[in-house]
This record gives sequence, C-alpha cells and structure tokens, in this order.
Amino acid sequence: MLSFSQFPIPLFFFLSILLTLQQHCLANCHVDDETGLLGFKSGIKSDPSGLLSSWKAGTDCCKWSGISCGLKMLTSISLTNLKNLAGTPNFLLSFPNIQIVYLENNKLSGQIPPKIGNLTQLFALSFLGNKLTGPIPSSIGQLTQLSQLKLGDNLLTGTIPNTFNKLKSLSYLSLEKNQLSGSIPNFFNSLSNLRILALSHNKFTGNIPSSITALAPILRFLEVGHNYLSGKIPDFLGKFRALDTLDLSYNRFSGTVPKTFANLTKIFNLDLSHNLLVDPFPILFVKGIESLDLSYNNFHLNTIPSWVTSSPIIYSLKLAKCGIKIKLDDWNPKTTYFYDYIDLSDNEITGSPIGLLNKTDLLIGFYAAGNKLKFDLEKMKIVKTLKELDLSRNMVYGKVPKEISGLNKLNLSSNHLSGQLPPTKFKANSFAGNKGLCGSPLPPCKKA
Repeated sequence: MLSFSQFPIPLFFFLSILLTLQQHCLANCHVDDETGLLGFKSGIKSDPSGLLSSWKAGTDCCKWSGISCGLKMLTSISLTNLKNLAGTPNFLLSFPNIQIVYLENNKLSGQIPPKIGNLTQLFALSFLGNKLTGPIPSSIGQLTQLSQLKLGDNLLTGTIPNTFNKLKSLSYLSLEKNQLSGSIPNFFNSLSNLRILALSHNKFTGNIPSSITALAPILRFLEVGHNYLSGKIPDFLGKFRALDTLDLSYNRFSGTVPKTFANLTKIFNLDLSHNLLVDPFPILFVKGIESLDLSYNNFHLNTIPSWVTSSPIIYSLKLAKCGIKIKLDDWNPKTTYFYDYIDLSDNEITGSPIGLLNKTDLLIGFYAAGNKLKFDLEKMKIVKTLKELDLSRNMVYGKVPKEISGLNKLNLSSNHLSGQLPPTKFKANSFAGNKGLCGSPLPPCKKA
C-alpha cells in the first residue's frame, strides 16, 4: 500500500497522502504509482523543506521519503498548511480515480484546471486558502458525486457557473473571500442536500434568490456578508427553522427586518450589521443567541432586547449605533461569564460599565465610544484576557490604571481623565482630549 508516513517536520506543517489499494503488488514500485507521484511533484514550483527531493524517476518509489508500498491506486490527497508550497493544481489530472482532495492553506497559484470535471470520482474538493486566479471552471458541474466544494480564500473571478445545478449531492459550498461577481444563481432547487452556503467577501449583486427556499428544512449556515446585495431582506428567510448562522452584514439591504424572523428559534449567530435597515426590529424567540451584531443600521432600539438579556450562552454582543438609551448600571444580563466582545459604541448610554465588566472573566474587547458614560476608570476591572478597550468620547474621569499596559488597542481620548500616565506603549492620540492628563507620550507633568 502506498502511504505517506509522518515527516520529521514541525507540527504546523502537515502532509498526508492517503492511498488505497486496488490490487496487491510486490515491494517494488508500480509504474502507475511512479508516474502519478512524479506528476504530483511536477506541479510543485517550490519545496523549500526538501520533502520531495528523493522523488526521482527510475528509482524505487517505495523507498521515497514518506512512501511505503502495498496497494497502488491514489484516491485521497490531503496537503494542508504548507505555507511555502507553491505550484499549480494541474497535477491532479494525473489521478483520474481520485476521490478526496484537500489542498488547503498553501501557495498554489494559477487557475483551477479547466478539465477538473474529468475527475468524476471526486466527492470532496478543497483548494481553500491558496492564490488561485481566474474563473471557476464550468466543468465542475460534471462532478456529480461532490459532497464538499471549498474554493474560499483565493483570488477567483467571474461568476458562479450555472452548471453547479448538477451538483445534487453537494452539502457544503464555500466560495467566500474571492472576487466573484454577478448575481447569486437561482439554482438551489437542484441542491436539495446543501447545508452550508458560504459566499461572503465577494462582489455579488442583486438579492438572495428565491429558489433557496428549497433548502429551508436543512440549511444550517447562510453567509453572504461583505457583498453588494440590495433590496429588502426576503420574508422567506423566516422559513429556515434549522438555521444556525445567518450573516447578511456589509451589504445594502434596506427596509425592515421581516417579522418572519420570529420563526428562527434555533439561530445562534445573527449578523445584520452595516446595512440600511430601519425600525421596527421584530421580537425574536431565540432560546439562546451566541453572537449578535445589529450595528450601524438605522435602528432605534431604545433598549437592549430582552431575548438578548436572557440568553445564557451569549459571547459576542455588538449593538453600535442602534439608538440605545439606557443607564448601563440597570442592565442585568442573565450571564456575563461567556462574554468575549461587547460593542455599544455611538449610542446614548449613561451610567457606568463597572458593574457589568467587573463580572466578566473572559472579555477580549469592550467598545463604548461616543456615549455618556461617567465613572472612575480606576475602579473598572481590567481582566487579563482584555486586549481592546475603547471608551473615547465619554465623561470618564480619574487616573489611568497601570493595567492598560497589557492591552493591544486602547482609546481613552476625549474624556475627563487626569493625573500622570503610567508607562505605556500607546501613542498620544489614545489619550488626546483629556486636559488633566500628562506624562509620556503627552507633555510632561508640571512640577508642583
């Protein structure tokens, strides 16, 4: 059996090529194995680790680095996180019976082979995280056994081929973080097994196609954020009762959020931020939201929704510029332990975050710029996990605590802070607009 054994390289390099046998062979290398493996090597332009240096024509491939023999047919390749491995994926055409390809997080370049549709045995194909360019070949539509297709995080251009409507076994489609354009094709009636659809960070226009309603009973992830989609959010999204994650952020959706969203009782992650949405926001009956972002629309929520406050598992809450007018001391969420991120920037919130933040243990980022908060900064707990803090444009007073030295990002500008700054790596703009502050990087304190 041909198989790759573990290479003596650091753990963040992972190379495994799994091969299964179609027939037994002797210890010497079979000619088909040698041809296929050399075809693989020829597609690699850069191999700085020297892993393939022993792969030489005319020698026994059973003795090549990482190879042992027993069976001959290559059916699976997993080659991931080899950051310096460069080349093209054309070598795959040498393996007509291949079934699984994971070539993720490398530096493969060039185009996806136009004839990749000839590899009709494929049921998983991933080029995620490379530098592939050009269009998505229409021949992919010939891969009718595909269950997973992951082409995200490349430099692909053009449109989604209409031939994708033949991929009736597809359960996972990932095209995010490319430069794809045009409308999202209206072919989802044919993709009745699709559970994950990731199209974020592209240049898609239009709206969400109506045929996607065929996926309502089973779709778990729908991610179309960071595109140029427009119009109203379709009412039919309220039919997706199995939906776990919905990301419509950074588009041009307008109008109100459909009342049918009340049916999304299983939603855990909802991101509608950076659109043109308006009031009223519907009441949701979510059992436990984990991540919510409604920031930077035209909402006037006045208060933090009760279904958010009652969530026992929420870890990320972002309600920047949502027209919230509460006294923060009066907000008592069911749990604060799991919070990683809280963003309440650009609202009309008064009071103090001390009670809230002193009950957090895992907080990474707290953002409350542009409010009316008034409290003594020295009394606020800065947990060890906290890395980003923005309290700019408030009425915060007192001295700056030395614990800020553990942060990665800090903005305390335009407040009423005073006294000498502790030793800090932050620049003056982090503290500007506090007339009572002095000491590096601000002007030195005046001697008494």
